[in-house]
Amino acid sequence: MPRKIEEPAPRRPAYFWWLLANILALSFAVASWTFCLHVFGNPEIPRNYEILRKLGRLPELKRNTVLDVPNGNLLGPKGLYSKFFGLTEDQFRRLNPQLVRNYLTNFDRPLALTYIEGDYQVEDVRVLGEADFLPSGFAIRARALVKPDDFTKPAPYPVVIEYLFPTLEAAAAGQFRRGDILAVKKSPNCAAIVHAEKILKEDEPLLCLTVIPIAYGPYRVGDGVTFNIEPPAEVRPGASFPIFKP
Repeated sequence: MPRKIEEPAPRRPAYFWWLLANILALSFAVASWTFCLHVFGNPEIPRNYEILRKLGRLPELKRNTVLDVPNGNLLGPKGLYSKFFGLTEDQFRRLNPQLVRNYLTNFDRPLALTYIEGDYQVEDVRVLGEADFLPSGFAIRARALVKPDDFTKPAPYPVVIEYLFPTLEAAAAGQFRRGDILAVKKSPNCAAIVHAEKILKEDEPLLCLTVIPIAYGPYRVGDGVTFNIEPPAEVRPGASFPIFKP
């Protein structure tokens, strides 16, 4: 009976392991590059911001003046209400990270950049701390005032702002009192929206907007008091909004 001789299994070509190593190296490089783009391109995500902090690569906010702030929409209370109040919760969830990203990246791509203007009556004032989006400074909550017509006094409008002042002179918060009128204009304020949502206050639905001035320098209160607002060195992207709880 003839003996059956099994043929040896075919050997892989010599270049197989070289090709495999190069494919793995390329895959790792692509994954690393994608991860870096995600981290540097989305600093508003708390995890990414902490990675950038550990790398010493936190985004540095520019010290803009009123002459070099980026172009954006300028809206008063009625325009703000019309633009934002009709958004759904899902639309707010998509919009708000983009607003914070714009702020942290110096509005390099100023999508949805909106400045506010108008008269707002101060309702509350408090100093900011480590748990807040801005770790130093103070915040003012104020209700929009709008004249229904030319013959009527301004009345409360369903728009509330949280005006965050980035400053090391937190004692300046004492210069603002309940009932004061905060007159907001693009120049010199340049107060940009960084968060928007709908809230309920005493069963009344309101539009709540968190704004931060992005033109820095002296800020005058009344005739004789000034304090300096400066770009913060760090922020806390994981902080909750609104700053004032309804």
